[in-house]
Amino acid sequence: MKTIKSTLLLALVFCISVSSLQAQQMFQVHQDNVNPSKIMEYEAAAKAFNEACKEHNVQVSWVTATTNDMRYLYISPLENFAELDKNPFSDMAKAMGDKFGEMFQAFDKCYDSHTTYTITLVEDLTYMPEGISMTQDGQNYRKFFYIYFTPANAAKIREGMKAVKELYSKKGSKEYYRVYRNGFGTAEDFYLVAVSAKDEIDGATRAKANEKVLGTQEERWEVFSKVMNYASRFEEVSGEMRPDLDYSPK
Repeated sequence: MKTIKSTLLLALVFCISVSSLQAQQMFQVHQDNVNPSKIMEYEAAAKAFNEACKEHNVQVSWVTATTNDMRYLYISPLENFAELDKNPFSDMAKAMGDKFGEMFQAFDKCYDSHTTYTITLVEDLTYMPEGISMTQDGQNYRKFFYIYFTPANAAKIREGMKAVKELYSKKGSKEYYRVYRNGFGTAEDFYLVAVSAKDEIDGATRAKANEKVLGTQEERWEVFSKVMNYASRFEEVSGEMRPDLDYSPK
């Protein structure tokens, strides 16, 4: 799990209309695409790394999510883009010597690709009327909906996302969700919608009940089509938060 050290800060121009999003919370996401046959080996490496970070009190924090397609996502709050140049593991690496490199060699055996990118919480598109939080007690199950779009349709997609939130608010929906926008390090434009639940059954039950709250199929589609008509593709992924792989310094 390697931390990005980008010197290309001029890429701010690329970063999702940064002028409109900088005031909102950014996150750095490190994503490991783990080979199915290496899951247990990867889990052992991840837990060993977590313990080493605790021992050396590394000054960075993250929450961890895993998905059904074998992605491991390490999500850290990001104050600004300058933080991308920092290496919070430098002191730990000096103290551990060769053992530090050996930990990453263990990771490298478990995947063929990994990447680091940023996402930004879009508060005005997020529907959590009781307060926005990435994690909720007892609700570690996740549905992640990736809505991809071309730059030409960015404004229309945003309008559609606002219409969806307005529908949820108007109907008093209890199906809460958070919306994130892609940033530096991603190849495509997308919105990520994250929905929490206790487990898969609870998530499916809530989703079914929410359909009735939002109205008939025709009524729902009238609003949701304002998003889907401008999406280039749509991806649904299930996953879970992994508190056992989270980390925060003392």
